Amino acid sequence: MTNDELIAALRDADAVKFGEFELSHGGTSEYYVDKYLFETDPHCLDLIAEAFAAELTEEKLAGVALGAVPLVAVTSVETGKPYVIARKQAKEYGTGNRIEGRLADGEEVVVLEDIATTGKSALDAVEALREAGAVVDRVCVVVDRQEGAAERLAEADVALDALVTAEDLLADESN
Repeated sequence: MTNDELIAALRDADAVKFGEFELSHGGTSEYYVDKYLFETDPHCLDLIAEAFAAELTEEKLAGVALGAVPLVAVTSVETGKPYVIARKQAKEYGTGNRIEGRLADGEEVVVLEDIATTGKSALDAVEALREAGAVVDRVCVVVDRQEGAAERLAEADVALDALVTAEDLLADESN
């Protein structure tokens, strides 16, 4: 799969919208990447799993709840690697875990995420995984909006790898 194939699939899924949008961090944007449209499209999921699989080494997978769960699940199937889910906060019922799934102390983990803007949710997941004993030094995202996530993660000694950047995704689209 090439970068162009994934960009075309995201566009074909109508996941890139133009207008005025409020983002989860409170800012606004002239474009929006609708993760629910690409995360519910089998073709997009297949391409994303294939692309993530090509980026991975021996790390265990982790997905940020709830948005990245479909991504980490299909990537797990593609690679045969198990995964864990990092919650924003521990549940107040059931097991009360912040990390769901099996995680060994000292295990190397890569966090998969849908879209990175400020990097806050990815960093929260990294911190939760580290508190649980994991070694995390990389986050892989489908789309990096290039609005500070890489820099924020770098401050925590975490590299950000993106399948697609906003620059790539928006090229020739806003005209």
